[in-house]
Parts: sequence; C-alpha cells; structure tokens
Amino acid sequence: MAEVIRVLLVDDHQVVRRGLRTFLEVQDDIEVVGEAADGDEGVARAEELRPDVVLMDVKMPGTDGIEALRKLRESANPARVLIVTSFTEQRTVVPALRAGAAGYVYKDVDPDALAGAIRSVHAGHVLLQPEVAGALLSDDAAGGGAGRGSSLTEREREVLGLIADGRSNREIARALVLSEKTVKTHVSNILMKLDLADRTQAALWAVRHGLTG
Repeated sequence: MAEVIRVLLVDDHQVVRRGLRTFLEVQDDIEVVGEAADGDEGVARAEELRPDVVLMDVKMPGTDGIEALRKLRESANPARVLIVTSFTEQRTVVPALRAGAAGYVYKDVDPDALAGAIRSVHAGHVLLQPEVAGALLSDDAAGGGAGRGSSLTEREREVLGLIADGRSNREIARALVLSEKTVKTHVSNILMKLDLADRTQAALWAVRHGLTG
C-alpha cells in the first residue's frame, strides 16, 4: 500500500479550502488532516499535526504565507510547503521560494496536477517555473558564492548535481548506490558548506554554477 501523504490547507478563503479538500479527498494516497485560515493558525496547526505537506496561500490577513514560511523554517518543522496562489507576479512568488517553499501552483490548477505536485514535493522535488528560477538566479548573481563550492567533496558535488536535476533523496541514493541516511548527511553538509537554507537554494546554486547533468 502506498504511503499516505498528510496535507494541511492554509488559506483565508473557506471556499478555496473546501475546493482543495474536494480535489484531494478522492486521492487514495493523500489525506487532508487539517485546515487553517491565516498564517499564525497555519504555523500552530503545522506544529500540532506535523503534516507532510502544507498547501499555503501567500496573501492572507495578519501573518501572510511568506512570514508563516519563515516561522516554520525557524521552528525546524519538516513539512514541505507548496504555495497555492492566484498571483503570477515574480515579486510575489520569488520571496515565498526564498522563505523556504518547495514550489508553487496556481489556484486554478487541474486537480490531477495538484495531486501530482503534492506527491512531487513530498518526494523531495523542487517545483520551479523557468522564469522564476531565472529571477532567483539573477538576484543571487550579485552575491557570488562560487568560491564556497571548492569546499565540497566530489561525492557532495555529485549529490548537489542530482538535487538540481530534481531528484529526491531516495532517487539519489539509488543512483549513487548509497543509503538514504548517507544522502541526508551529504545534503546537510552541502547546505552547511554553501551557507544555504534548503534544497531549493541548493538546486539554484548548482544550476548557476554548472553542476546540473
């Protein structure tokens, strides 16, 4: 039996939450475990329920989605956050990705595509549209960082390249004939050595410095 992915919905519009729940309840491997109407409630519910994936709106009254993302990261909550937004502007999406989101989809997304996105981020993938990845990379350009790559071992560079290719830890372990625990250790070392916050930033760093396959 496939692992059930536990999902928390965070959106200030009840009708949106209801629609998302309706989409997801027909999926055998996805369970909606809770809902929240704003960022603060979302953070509290994420701490209480420990979901695998959080579907997070960006624009909400009070604590918005970006601030909620920062709070989740500060608390080391392991949930993967997928932004669900009606805003297409890079100035809205890019800060959310910088704050720790694993990707984003639009609120008019096809139900099957939404379920696929949830499965993808749960597996460790990063969902980035090319134009948003480009914006993130151009913003990073002024910061340099290439020199930090010299501290990586050859194995860590291999792992980083596979992260940039969108591979999950399990897929990386299979590709390099390693245990998942060893891959997790390599990923932690990569983030520490490059002074990066998460896999999204690691993937972007690798793309910018030519480590993709």
